[in-house]
Amino acid sequence: MKKITKLALPALIAAMSMQSLAATPVSQVQQAFPTLDVFNPAGDQIAGMKQQLARQLAKQLPTIGAHLQAQMSQYRLQLPLSSNLVSGALAQQLQSASDHTRTLKGLPSSSQSLYQLRLADVSMLERWQSGEDVLVAFAPKGDDKTWQHVEAYDQSGNTHLLDAHTLPKQPVLVVEIDGRQSMKEGLAVMQSVFESGLGKARPLQAEIQSDAQPISTSVLKRIRLNDDEEPWISGAAEVYGVVTGVNPSRDEPVLDIVDMPYLDHDGRDYTPNQIIIHWDRYRWQAADMLLMEQDDNTNYQTLATTLLDIVTQVMRAIPDPNVQGYAIIPQLTNQLIKAMPSSWFTNDDDYVDVFYTLFEGQQYTGYMGASGNAKISLSPLTINPR
Repeated sequence: MKKITKLALPALIAAMSMQSLAATPVSQVQQAFPTLDVFNPAGDQIAGMKQQLARQLAKQLPTIGAHLQAQMSQYRLQLPLSSNLVSGALAQQLQSASDHTRTLKGLPSSSQSLYQLRLADVSMLERWQSGEDVLVAFAPKGDDKTWQHVEAYDQSGNTHLLDAHTLPKQPVLVVEIDGRQSMKEGLAVMQSVFESGLGKARPLQAEIQSDAQPISTSVLKRIRLNDDEEPWISGAAEVYGVVTGVNPSRDEPVLDIVDMPYLDHDGRDYTPNQIIIHWDRYRWQAADMLLMEQDDNTNYQTLATTLLDIVTQVMRAIPDPNVQGYAIIPQLTNQLIKAMPSSWFTNDDDYVDVFYTLFEGQQYTGYMGASGNAKISLSPLTINPR
């Protein structure tokens, strides 16, 4: 099947319906960041803004350093980087950066800052609180496998080049996007696009028959992402799932978002006991699941519209879905993967892994994703009425 690039009508309607998305005037951004090239890719622009914020923030450390120390602890290594934390032109820069980042990421307009300040490692806290000078850094742009150095600044404005793969002994504060907040808002945007584009599904047969019918689900008992030895400056991962399948009552796709806020580091087992699939939503008792990661380059509006467009057109190209049965579902998922830019498969971007043809009632133990980046254990769970 040929790769589909034209925008389908449901996706177009969904995109037009998102009227509250942020739209920052270019002149405002360029005034706050005169050297920023607004025609660069989103990730490059965000890296450029973080660089300038880090440099200016370092100069204000003599004024705000004590306040930052008082707010941080071994249980709280990050703080919201809001405009009321800093002073002068930096406050305006920070607000402009947050507004423009919302535009780049397809998020709603809001006065809440999207940036945070994080101490790179808990081992640095005691040295910083004991009076050791702290640097302010930012993560470079691009694939982190290619990073050699991390640029950091001291309070005098001097530049320090730190080894990207060796945790420095000197305390380092990192200017970064608040990934949890960004993804929380972004997943809401995606779900809104899906619901607007696909419309409201008809009541399921089980719901029509009785409100007291058992509910068939699959529970995520364990999940692990492979340890890919990310540089020390990289923050916690922000991973979510997209479950794909076919509507049981209509010949249209189903796309469901699964937030996984606990899944913040690779190389570690998590046991969330989280319901991730409600089987009444899927025909043939089968579904696929994509794992995606929030990244600076992620535009949630564009991502959701693209996913919706692709699966809608694939379904329309199949004359009689019941002839092929659940074999259709991997076709939907494969077209989603094919539609992703090649950069998404590098270490700096969105795609993590895919699990094909998960069945209702099936136990999966140590089940590896097709790309070998994630391993899951799923158990069937029937929720009986009271």
